[in-house]
Amino acid sequence: MIDENMFKHEFEEALKVLQEFNANANNFEDMKKAVTLMSQCLKNGGKILSCGNGGSHCDAMHFAEELTGRYRENRKPLAAIAISDPSYLSCVGNDFGYEQVFARFIECVGQHNDVLLAISTSGQSESIVNAVLEAKKQKMKIVILTGKGGGKLKGKADVEICVPHFDYADRIQEIHIKIIHGFILGIEHELIIK
Repeated sequence: MIDENMFKHEFEEALKVLQEFNANANNFEDMKKAVTLMSQCLKNGGKILSCGNGGSHCDAMHFAEELTGRYRENRKPLAAIAISDPSYLSCVGNDFGYEQVFARFIECVGQHNDVLLAISTSGQSESIVNAVLEAKKQKMKIVILTGKGGGKLKGKADVEICVPHFDYADRIQEIHIKIIHGFILGIEHELIIK
């Protein structure tokens, strides 16, 4: 039988992680830096590519669809692409290995005036590490969202925001989606409201 205290515990744990994130003012300064990079990219005719695996893949798609569609207000679409086409992912995964699925797309489509938003709750995903390395080759700006101390991705971005949590990925994802919504709000503020 399910005890309702199980749900309460989950919300309390989520609140604790959020409060720990909020207590570090550097996180909000880094969010501002990321928004500035992304907004400048879009102002200069560039685009934002986003990628992640599993739940982070869904977050990468959500980020791109909110920019190309709408967030809170009607406005012109903003150039963002989530690396998410199933036929592309299965083709490259089959032919070159899954660890190359994002890097190969970036090699083809990424340009020096673009930004990569790379999302990995552990910071350990080889497909995301390779995406970041390829974005560096293309001289793109890089924003990384991680957790668990940043893993292999630590120190590899222009802006890195690491959620202070080392346990389950869902707690990290809950903060990532708040950060992503903050990015979108900030980009809209920079490009539309100003």
